[in-house]
Amino acid sequence: MYVDDILIMCNENITNVNQVLKSFNDITPNLNFTLKQDEENKLNFVDILIIKTKDKISFDIYRKRTTSDIIIPNDSCHPIEQKLAAIRYFTNRINTYSLDNTEKQAETNIVKQIINNNKFDKSILNRINGGKTKREKDSQKRDGPNSPTAGKKQERSQNCSRTQM
Repeated sequence: MYVDDILIMCNENITNVNQVLKSFNDITPNLNFTLKQDEENKLNFVDILIIKTKDKISFDIYRKRTTSDIIIPNDSCHPIEQKLAAIRYFTNRINTYSLDNTEKQAETNIVKQIINNNKFDKSILNRINGGKTKREKDSQKRDGPNSPTAGKKQERSQNCSRTQM
């Protein structure tokens, strides 16, 4: 078994974080937990930046300083599903993470720049999302065969023979 990242948020006035860490490490000698606390009320966890203010916790997208905007370019010979995987990931992240509107717009602008730099048509975001957020698309799936997107799967599969979007 391999555990990579665990996030525990607690009130330090109530919980002794060093004792919690010791308790975790005492469970078995095969596991070694470490502690990373926030700096300036910010904590990077996987690809999320957690920001703590006096009255709330907010989120933004975290990118390492070494992150580049290179994804599989549109003019490569890769299958289209591989080319679109990163863009789908980026759009899913925008639509599912609890980002404020400002952070959503900033992330959308970054994704648009990545798309442009990798020779994709700028309309690809709307086509991937179908003009809808993931929650809206999930809601339509629950509606069954009478939903507005019913029957479009076959149409999409016929269009996938194109190598560039």
